[in-house]
Amino acid sequence: MCPTTSSEHWYHTHVFDEGNPLAERNTRWAVVLTIIMMVAEICGGWIFNSMALLADGWHMSSHALALGLSLMAYGAARRYAQDKRFSFGTWKIEVLGGYTSAIILVGVAAVMLYQSVERLISPIPIHYDQAIAIAAVGLFVNVLCAWLLKDGHGHGHGHGHEHHHGHHHDMNLRSAYIHVVADAATSVLAIFALIGGKFWGADWLDPLMGIAGAGLVSAWAFGLMRDTGRVLLDAEMDAPVVAEIHEVIEASPIKADVTDLHVWRVGKGKYACILALAVDGQASPEEFRRQLGVHEELVHVTVEVNQRKLTS
Repeated sequence: MCPTTSSEHWYHTHVFDEGNPLAERNTRWAVVLTIIMMVAEICGGWIFNSMALLADGWHMSSHALALGLSLMAYGAARRYAQDKRFSFGTWKIEVLGGYTSAIILVGVAAVMLYQSVERLISPIPIHYDQAIAIAAVGLFVNVLCAWLLKDGHGHGHGHGHEHHHGHHHDMNLRSAYIHVVADAATSVLAIFALIGGKFWGADWLDPLMGIAGAGLVSAWAFGLMRDTGRVLLDAEMDAPVVAEIHEVIEASPIKADVTDLHVWRVGKGKYACILALAVDGQASPEEFRRQLGVHEELVHVTVEVNQRKLTS
């Protein structure tokens, strides 16, 4: 009887990212804590006339929305993981969630700036004792949420070559983490401003710290927008793995030249590539795929081999 071969050997999954269950659970807790503190700070800022506290509360409201968006992104990525419409998996749903969070952060910074300048021009009395107490509680909640999200990040990323570590970050979780860290920073600024106003009569510190907080949030937002936008637009041709692909081909015992190369990210620290080669003799794509297999971050490799035409 002739041996039979199964075509199953040639099939492979397009689910390149295993998700981050711990981060998803911790994000859910962060959403609950953030909403509770958001209500307390907005009400406290409104009642006690603190612009820094009110700005921190509205800032936190946007973070509650952004954290909820991150949570939804995790759920959507998991739900549609086996959906055939997604050619390279659903990981970029999480990246899209991070990008949207960055846009929300920019909006928050603009509102903070407007309200702070308005209060700087037209100051009103502030009830410092109550405002400081609420801001301190808000800072505690922010630190707790940051600890929850940092823990999820620490256990959630994959493993690979050390120099690729920066590309293993969960960008959806990173966006949530930046939101709560930004909240913590604005809480610190608010407390500093309120203490300065209470003990030194520097009422102008309250709106000034609101302006400083807006600048800080803007810087983080644009950084997050840049990193997530790069992934969404497949701007990965300066990633270290691209140089490594060239090194493998140059070191190959089969003389070959790279005539076309496309690399893009399909998961945390995981890449797909399409590689076209020109060779002098006979060679199979499988030989080059095997050589590229030393780089575990390359999870979906397509190789096209073209034989050079000999000239007389």
